[in-house]
Amino acid sequence: MPAIPVIDARVLGPARITVNGDAAPAELLWRKHLALLVYLARSPRRARTREHLIGMLWSDREEKAARHSLSEALRVFRRVLGETRIRADVDQVSLDPTAFTLDCDVFAERSAAADWAGAAALVQGDFLEGLAVPDANEFENWLAAERLAWRTRGVETLTRLAESLLDAGDPGGAQAAALRALAIEPAAEPAARAAIRALAVAGDRAAALDIADQLAAGLGERLGSELSPETRRLVERVQEARVGRRVAAAPSGARARPPLVGRRDALRRLNDAWTRARGGVGALILIEGEPGEGKTRLANELLDRVRLEDATVAVCRAVPSEARVAWSGLAGLLAGGMAAAPGLTGAPAAALAALGALEPDLGVRFPPVPGAMEPARAFAAAVRAAAEEQPVLLALDDAQDLDVATAGALPQIVRDLGGRRVLVVLCVEAGSERPDWLETLRARLGRDLEGAAIRLERLDEVALEELARWWLPRYNDDDIARIRRRIERDTAGVPLLVTAVLEAVADGLRLSPDAPAWPGERRTLVSTLPGDLPPAVVGAVCMRFRQLPDDMQPILAAAAALDARLTADTLVRATGLARREVERALDRLEWDRWLVAETRGYNFAAPIVRAILIQEMVTPGQVRRYRDAAGAHPFSSDGT
Repeated sequence: MPAIPVIDARVLGPARITVNGDAAPAELLWRKHLALLVYLARSPRRARTREHLIGMLWSDREEKAARHSLSEALRVFRRVLGETRIRADVDQVSLDPTAFTLDCDVFAERSAAADWAGAAALVQGDFLEGLAVPDANEFENWLAAERLAWRTRGVETLTRLAESLLDAGDPGGAQAAALRALAIEPAAEPAARAAIRALAVAGDRAAALDIADQLAAGLGERLGSELSPETRRLVERVQEARVGRRVAAAPSGARARPPLVGRRDALRRLNDAWTRARGGVGALILIEGEPGEGKTRLANELLDRVRLEDATVAVCRAVPSEARVAWSGLAGLLAGGMAAAPGLTGAPAAALAALGALEPDLGVRFPPVPGAMEPARAFAAAVRAAAEEQPVLLALDDAQDLDVATAGALPQIVRDLGGRRVLVVLCVEAGSERPDWLETLRARLGRDLEGAAIRLERLDEVALEELARWWLPRYNDDDIARIRRRIERDTAGVPLLVTAVLEAVADGLRLSPDAPAWPGERRTLVSTLPGDLPPAVVGAVCMRFRQLPDDMQPILAAAAALDARLTADTLVRATGLARREVERALDRLEWDRWLVAETRGYNFAAPIVRAILIQEMVTPGQVRRYRDAAGAHPFSSDGT
């Protein structure tokens, strides 16, 4: 039994018409026949009166000729679809709903379901792009209105797709979607803002600012208007090259960062928590995982976006050497952004004076007063005042190493901030050797403390394959499957090690055969020595080191030798290099995730990487010389 004919029309772009998957007859594609077919399909109930259709397409002809042209078009439709699929009586013409599918209808369904990727895939250009019926003014007016409506919906959908991809940790995909939207409508500010955010998060600050310049010029030339206040504020934030010590733009020669994989649900939960916090439902979020499982990367995905909003961001990384210094955690948050928060001066004078004792810059602005508050209460009061001005995000990395005073005060601080526009994020190690205060804090989440724990796991096969395809785009399916199996064996799915090995393979590393699987029984990255790692992992780290520019290798070697919270001054003394060279290297080393930075200095992103460098790439003599130079040669602050 022959299949019932169905016309499939792609109209979001140049028209593409098929009948049961085959090319449409030429007669069906004649301009007015195509125009009539699509117009009927887009009409209410897919029906119109004869008079209306004649007025739309044949108003330039005498009535008899116009009616004949309409009848000829309907004859072609019947020949293609069958006699019963086109109904035409004395007054009305209608199209059987089962006879025709339109991609714009599918687009509307996917958009309504928030399937932005599915809807965006259908946007291939203007509605019926290239079609014109110059002697049918009414149809041309309808076509212009349809094009404007679908162009607007296409731009909106691509913008929503860009925003959702950015929220999922894929700035590259977000950038592509936003730029597609701007190609359709160069003056679309929401799309431009999405592109600017995506480029800024990816580290391409120059390209982000170029988009802003093009938008400003386009608005002025086409509409005689200027950038909106929202867009201007975004541009101002992108223009900042740094946030504290943290580099916010990709240094020269740095490669793009891989997308976030295997963590999209966790990132969604984190973004949702921030959205609720902006609405006044503050909370505490614990990001838990073993070393190397991506806690810092996940937190930074949120931080990178929030820094582009009207929000206060304060970040601190705890280190074991400061755990005995009372309130060093609060001092780190003050130095890491809280001290510069708009609205801070709304806090009581006694609170500001107490915080001034922890942070020198605040101490200058707010001298001591009688009856200064206890630090925890003072900090909570300061955050409450800042949150009245704009939402606040407080992030503490490696929080298991916090000083006892800050750790003990955290529950009270979080409780005091309840109902405020504040989100507190703690990145903490999972495992049985965590401090008691952390276990107590976790147990209170969802009870007397608003919040939740996000537990990260190692990357699964799907995530490993996605990451392998990103690093190795020229590999075929068989090669990807092979490398995925090998990476899984060598790294046990630990993201830090997975990325290191894949980057090295992309740069030419050959994996040695017959390597033992890692880790051994009951071993984790915490308890692993460099000699316990598979040769592929050690080789990958060493290869990455060797491929750094020659002038950067001594700086990373010195950082490994010193094993402390590092500053540019310390590395200037240790290496004898000029300060500007050291700072340029630090930007690159941070961007490539060798080091992590916050206001008070730099640390290795992963202790196991430092251990590999000490074992394989830095000799004992070099270690001694770097340490002696760092402590024995008082260079001036400019490195001279």
